[in-house]
Amino acid sequence: MTLHTAAPPRTSRTIGIVYLAYFLIAILGETLHSHGLPSVGNAVSLIGYGFYVALTLLFYNLFKPVNASLSLIAACFSLAGCVIGALGVFHLLPSAVSPLLLFAGYCLLIGYLIIRSIFLPRVLGALMVLAGLGWVVFSLPVASHFSSYLEALGILAEGSLMLWLLIAGINVARWKRQAP
Repeated sequence: MTLHTAAPPRTSRTIGIVYLAYFLIAILGETLHSHGLPSVGNAVSLIGYGFYVALTLLFYNLFKPVNASLSLIAACFSLAGCVIGALGVFHLLPSAVSPLLLFAGYCLLIGYLIIRSIFLPRVLGALMVLAGLGWVVFSLPVASHFSSYLEALGILAEGSLMLWLLIAGINVARWKRQAP
């Protein structure tokens, strides 16, 4: 049994679990910040970035059969966003540098890879593309009027993908057909 034939069922559920852990940690970090505990919130945020790095690497492997080059580029966008976000926690970057544009590129590419895949529903890819576009708009100065809606779109898209991976997983037979 090769790595490709053994990986998809376990990997898709693992991605869902790591995604869920990231969501819970991110929510905890934001809650701690909003309740006046910035040091603890920052520490939790760093843990969240660690989970997102793991998630990025898992997605890279999952989408390599669709397009290895685009999957690598998407991973680079996400990893750069995690580095910028982590450095931002320590105030080591100018405040104008936002990881959101990198995560926007990541969502756009992951959405495209899902649409091009034959093992996940295309609607999940469309939602991820919309989330990526939403993060681009979110980074613009005019977005303050729409920020709640754009955040909700991102949560809907990534939450839907997370739940799909947790509950349904991927179509393993189709993943194997798409894998080299």
